Amino acid sequence: MIASIEGKLIKLDSDCCLVQVGAVGYEVMLPGYCVDALSGEVGSDITLCTMEYYEGTHRGGNLIPRMVGFLNTSERDFFTKYISVKGVGIKKGLRSLNIPIATIAAAIENADDKILMSLPSIGKRMAQQIIAELKGKLQTFAVGAEAVRSTEYGFKPFQTEALEILIAWGEKRNEAMELIELASRKHPDINSAEALVPLVYRLQQGVEV
Repeated sequence: MIASIEGKLIKLDSDCCLVQVGAVGYEVMLPGYCVDALSGEVGSDITLCTMEYYEGTHRGGNLIPRMVGFLNTSERDFFTKYISVKGVGIKKGLRSLNIPIATIAAAIENADDKILMSLPSIGKRMAQQIIAELKGKLQTFAVGAEAVRSTEYGFKPFQTEALEILIAWGEKRNEAMELIELASRKHPDINSAEALVPLVYRLQQGVEV
């Protein structure tokens, strides 16, 4: 197994990167927080801790090798535990990790399903499943967790659902939270994510709501 890769970062996309090692270019899948961390590193030499897996089925004989990258071995160890939760898996796990690992680990240890529900692809049931299976096992990963904005704790369930939708559609977490708060203040009668999300996009586009 390839445990690490060191080379020049040639290309960075929303979910993967291309690392040039000698004459070979390796495509490496990345969680969202890694993409953010590497956003200013294109053209520079980087080192990623990696894990490999095969995508596809044995029956069809079309197994495709994939490589997943992390900033350090601790993050890779966390990911191994995280994807062991029933229903998470590698692809969903990568999509959902768009904030620092320490923050997610602390949320699990504190049984804070609101933070987990704000992650892409993680609904209420999945958040509760993650907590049930991993709480008490992630203390070492929660060290140095960033403080989460207190306003998020005050989000109502439909606001958290709207936040999850917006993040899944590619919006930045903090910006989406601010727009949700603004839209909710302008329209205190709104009580569903289905009504709130379109208002957020109208605000974002500068349309008066």
